[in-house]
Amino acid sequence: METNDRIRIDDPTPAGIAGAIARLITSGELRAGDRLPTVRELSRRLGVSPATVSHGWRALAQAGLVVSRGRSGTFVAEGGTRPASSRTDSMTRGATGARLDLSLGTPDPALLPEIGSILSRLALGAETTDYHQAPVVPELGRLLQADWPARSGALTVVDGAMDAIVRSLQAVVRFGDRVIVEDPTFPYILDYLESIGAQIVPVHMDEEGVLPDDFARAVATGASAAVLQPRAQNPTGASMSVERAEELVAILRRGERRCMIIEDDHSGAVVPVEDISLGRWLPDQVLHVRSYSKSHGPDLRIAALSGPEEIIDRIVATRVLGPGWTPRILQRLLHEMLRDETVTRTVEHARAQYQVRRRALADALRGHGLYLADGQGLNAWLPVADERTALIHLAANGIRVAPGGPFFVASRGHPEAVRVTIAPLAEGIDEVAAVLALAARPRQSEYFSLDQASWDGR
Repeated sequence: METNDRIRIDDPTPAGIAGAIARLITSGELRAGDRLPTVRELSRRLGVSPATVSHGWRALAQAGLVVSRGRSGTFVAEGGTRPASSRTDSMTRGATGARLDLSLGTPDPALLPEIGSILSRLALGAETTDYHQAPVVPELGRLLQADWPARSGALTVVDGAMDAIVRSLQAVVRFGDRVIVEDPTFPYILDYLESIGAQIVPVHMDEEGVLPDDFARAVATGASAAVLQPRAQNPTGASMSVERAEELVAILRRGERRCMIIEDDHSGAVVPVEDISLGRWLPDQVLHVRSYSKSHGPDLRIAALSGPEEIIDRIVATRVLGPGWTPRILQRLLHEMLRDETVTRTVEHARAQYQVRRRALADALRGHGLYLADGQGLNAWLPVADERTALIHLAANGIRVAPGGPFFVASRGHPEAVRVTIAPLAEGIDEVAAVLALAARPRQSEYFSLDQASWDGR
């Protein structure tokens, strides 16, 4: 029997196509090595666009059920075949011990607040709670709302920034929806969007955030959501200006379809610029995330999420079916830390130190003829002549950085760059800059100046 004759699809949507093929594979009706119909062939048969079929094929590939062999076609994968490698995996593949690891994007432990005394105070008044108390400790909720960058219908607490982003996307994005992202952006976001079958729409950036013209074109595609990082953008360190925010708001107001904005403020209090939220102008269209991992400790695993009451209520109700709530003992710990003057001074010191280290690295690189874009936060974005060569050169000198490729939407044709975490650079910055400069230059050892146009990919 021909493969085509075995394929029966009653629901000609991307999810329906992927689900039908997956069931045929798991039932054994389609076997390893069977060739699937071409995209055009199946789209004609179902009376849908080729893009609809492509989305279904992409979801199957992400699940490791089918493999593409170029012009030969798409085939059912061999048993045990793993899903395609993720961008996140490629950032850590082949990692070895390094004398200086600048690849992790984590805060300097020496700059984090000491929590022992606060835990002791909490232990004296600790009490067990039950399953039915409010998911957010009331006093923490009030404190967060008082310091929030925009009016919001509701606020909840979840287990870190990525947990907040994932739950927000689950609430507003369906299979096949278009989702706008910054390009480059955090690889975990790209991997997750692909895993849920979203169509990623990249938008270029400069040092003030996403470019308005690019953003307008992306919104015009009918995107249902956009994931933006208003300050200390990962990987570039860019922060959105008020003027840029107002331009984006004007574009969103002109859109024919509501595009929900998910804002990821992942570095929070260690960023020395204002927390800008489009929710200041569009409170019913913005989900705003603020993490406390970089400022108060990664192991707290706490982020706050605000937005329209209907969406936040949906997220809270869905969460009840899983973990239920973020441990209230951790919420009370964060509440005490946010009110503690010593902790506040420690966070302020960390914020200043990260900027000192960033400026010192930028100045040292400038001495070697390299341009490091202005920015904030724990990461810096360094254009290089050849990414692979730069990584090898740095590894040979005992330095590890993050490859730039995984941060881009397209796997090929993107600007060559690496991400450097400046948090560990308490000393030895001139030495590190000299090694980075040699790694960044073309192999011919010519003088190579990287200007701002190279940084934003234009």
